[in-house]
This record gives sequence, C-alpha cells and structure tokens, in this order.
Amino acid sequence: YDGVQFAEAPTPDQVALCRRLGLAQAGSTRINQPAEAASNAALLRDLGLECATAHVAWGLEDDPEAFALIEATLEASQRLAFPIYVETHRATLFQDMWRTVRLVQRFPALRFNGDFSHWYAGLEMVYGGFDMKFAFIAPVLERVRFLHGRIANPGSIQVDIGDGSAPFVDHYRRLWTAAFRGFLQSAQPGDYICFAPELLAPRIYYARTFPGPDGLPREEGDRWTQSLLLRQIARACFDEAAKQA
Repeated sequence: YDGVQFAEAPTPDQVALCRRLGLAQAGSTRINQPAEAASNAALLRDLGLECATAHVAWGLEDDPEAFALIEATLEASQRLAFPIYVETHRATLFQDMWRTVRLVQRFPALRFNGDFSHWYAGLEMVYGGFDMKFAFIAPVLERVRFLHGRIANPGSIQVDIGDGSAPFVDHYRRLWTAAFRGFLQSAQPGDYICFAPELLAPRIYYARTFPGPDGLPREEGDRWTQSLLLRQIARACFDEAAKQA
C-alpha cells in the first residue's frame, strides 16, 4: 500500500505517523451546502492531505440546488488546488446513473470517485443488461480519478468474492479497466489515480455476518485478505488498460 484514506479529518499525530511511514494521505468529506465545499476542502488541505472524496448532497435536490453545489465544489477544488472527487454513492447527488450522466454533460469538469458497488447493487446493473448500462455511463468512467475497491453482487452491497472467480467480479474488472483507461488517455505529467479498498464493518451493515459454530455472528470472510485480492485485481485491470490506452 502507498497511502491511506481517512474517513474523518485526521489528527496531527495521525498525519505525522503517515509521513514517518511514507504513506500518502487522502480524506473524505460531505458537502450539503455550497459554502461547505471550500471550508471542508481547506481544512483537509491544510492538514496536509493530497485529495478528498466527497458525498455531495442527499440526492433529493432539484436542479438549481444541484447546480449550485457542483459549481461550489468545482470552484473550491480549482481555487485551493485540492482535488475533490465526487462519489457515485447512495444518498448523494450522484446516486443514479441517469442523473449523473446528465450532470456530466452540464459540468464536464467533474471528476469522480468510482464507488460502483452502489450502482451495481442499488441500481441492479445486471437487470435489463449490464452491457447497455456500461455503455451509458462511459462519460463517468472517463472521469474517474479515485476508485473505492468494493464489490457487490446484484443483491448485496459488499460480499466476500472468494478467489475472485464469481461471474459478477468480471463486471468490476470491466468497470475498473475502463476507469483506468480513461485516466491514462487523458493523464498529464503529475496526474494520478487512486485505488483504495473500502471494505466496511458489520456494525454499519456492510460486511455480511452469519452464525458460526458457536451460534455467534461471524463475518463471511477476512476483509484484510480480501483487500489484497482487490488490489491484485485492480493492478491487472490497470495493466490491461495500459495496453488499450
């Protein structure tokens, strides 16, 4: 691993520890009001973080509210020279494919954290045809600069993928390869793309649990070893994208 992403603003001690270990640092934030874009980005930048992913709004906003939030986010990112990658996440402005593509058409400067498990399960991308939906979101895939490595199946937001041979895992290989290819085709010197495994705990209903031999709930797999497998898959996707770019 080359870096970490903090779920909340890190403490100075956490930042100092990462620097001693040679780990790059990314942050995450939520932007509900236009003014929060600049203030939240400035806080994370001043802590020494390099970029942040953002949950923007709740997904219930009408167009004028949505446009104001996006304009504020893009302006703050440019003025502060601090990349803000909006997430394709449930309960945000970018929670569905149709609206996200329309917003990209209006705001082509948007750059994304592709957290595609939310679309894959939440919008059931296989229902009606994965290929059709994959083609539809091409403008988003071209603009991914950060990826949250989590794999959903059509019914559950986070699943243990075993050895990675499950059929739905191939859909993520296509999504991640397309995202890496979009980056490589437009990258300038100094640009980067991040892949961050994000396998979350049972207490927030992400990792699934089942009764163990003693009747107590146990996670279905080991999230640490799964994160290493996700990294391996992502590296193979990047190598494939490099051949295609």
